[in-house]
Amino acid sequence: MNQFVAPVEKYFNEEVDSKKIDEDAKIPAETLNGLKELGLFGMQVPEEYGGLGLSNTMYARLGEITALDGSIAVTLAAHQAIGLKMWISNGGFADIMTVFAKTEVVDADGVTKDKMTAFIVERAFGGVTSGLPEDKLGIRGSNTCEVAYDNVPVPLDNVIGEVGGGFKYGQQWSRDDEEAHRYTTRVSWGQMTAEYACTRKQFNKRLSEFGMIQEKFAMMAMNAYVMESMAYLTAGMMDRPGVPDCSLEAAIVKVFSSEGSWVCVSEALQVLGGLGFTKNFAYERYLRDCRILLIFEGTNEILRMYIALTGMQYAGKILTAKIKDLKRGNVSLGASMLWKKLRASANKLEQSTFLFGTLVESLLYRFGKTIVDEQLVLKRVADIIINLYAMTATLSRASRSICIGLRNHDHEVLIANTFCDEAYYKNNHLMMQLQKHGTENNDADIKKIAKQVLEKRAYICSHPLDRTF
Repeated sequence: MNQFVAPVEKYFNEEVDSKKIDEDAKIPAETLNGLKELGLFGMQVPEEYGGLGLSNTMYARLGEITALDGSIAVTLAAHQAIGLKMWISNGGFADIMTVFAKTEVVDADGVTKDKMTAFIVERAFGGVTSGLPEDKLGIRGSNTCEVAYDNVPVPLDNVIGEVGGGFKYGQQWSRDDEEAHRYTTRVSWGQMTAEYACTRKQFNKRLSEFGMIQEKFAMMAMNAYVMESMAYLTAGMMDRPGVPDCSLEAAIVKVFSSEGSWVCVSEALQVLGGLGFTKNFAYERYLRDCRILLIFEGTNEILRMYIALTGMQYAGKILTAKIKDLKRGNVSLGASMLWKKLRASANKLEQSTFLFGTLVESLLYRFGKTIVDEQLVLKRVADIIINLYAMTATLSRASRSICIGLRNHDHEVLIANTFCDEAYYKNNHLMMQLQKHGTENNDADIKKIAKQVLEKRAYICSHPLDRTF
């Protein structure tokens, strides 16, 4: 692993000028050439085709380094994965593109439906044109533009997988590997911000002595730990023989990590106060770069619908069985010590999973097929599923750390137990809101407010200084 990590780390530390890339809104040719020489444009391309042939886990590890520059990270990730018609990363210079398009597919019942299919499209096929680069808020050095396809002939051999099965490929390629390398930048922010908090004084006390500042660092540490745990658990699953379908898990990682990253960088900037708002520090660039994570590769709103509808099919039943198997585990001393430290959190996970399975049954009974139109219900369902997977990944990692005696494993246990406590109570609240007559559910009023605003296309309340006399 070090033979890949060390030279890439050295290159990014010594040769990449992220500030200049952001200011010029372009990655210099010499930097791109350096990335090519390191093989980073072919990280997951099989060796027989000239790539590095890395596993998902190894790709995620290198991604920790490439994520130090948001523009480069997106450029490399897009090269490994996908393109769409609008907002295409590398669309101005890519000659070979992976394109997802709706195609008519006849299902088992003889009904024709539109389903997503993945194709390999070459610019040389003809009919492919690129628009001007977009002037973006963040990741400014990456090339993003519109790509138009006008009657492009695509051979049948260029279909990836089966016709109509493209969505799962887009999910698996992009979500996990993209998000697996996002958390490391948050760790870097935490380290830089901690140094400032431990030296900067206010009211004759270091910032690090104030409770609200301590809360921010605990939150950043927990978020980083959970992001790491979920990302590498999912990458490991994807590396198993047979290319298992991990699209649900990958979508979960994307949603949790993108939102967690946004909170982390915002809080890190807050610790620095006015300094964080200046261009003298990298925080304002991190904030701008980070915002896109909630939008591209599928907006988090769309992915929550996917997570909820997919997860409801089997999550409660399968997770319950897996947790019971895990708890049986080995009967060695190591296992008994492990569960002594994590027993309470494991019980919370088991209870939350069982209640979720019961909840899914009641929701399907109440809504039937119309559940697909109940977006506010599905949003809560998705958040529960995300929390369950996060708890599972976190406890799994903390368990491993205890078993093999990693340094600071007690700190990991503390983080895991604290996170699981918070996730458990969040899930309880969400499940209360999803009860048929839940008193804490304001969905009807939320919809009414939105309807009145949208009908007028404006905020309709009178100004506080208006009068009727």
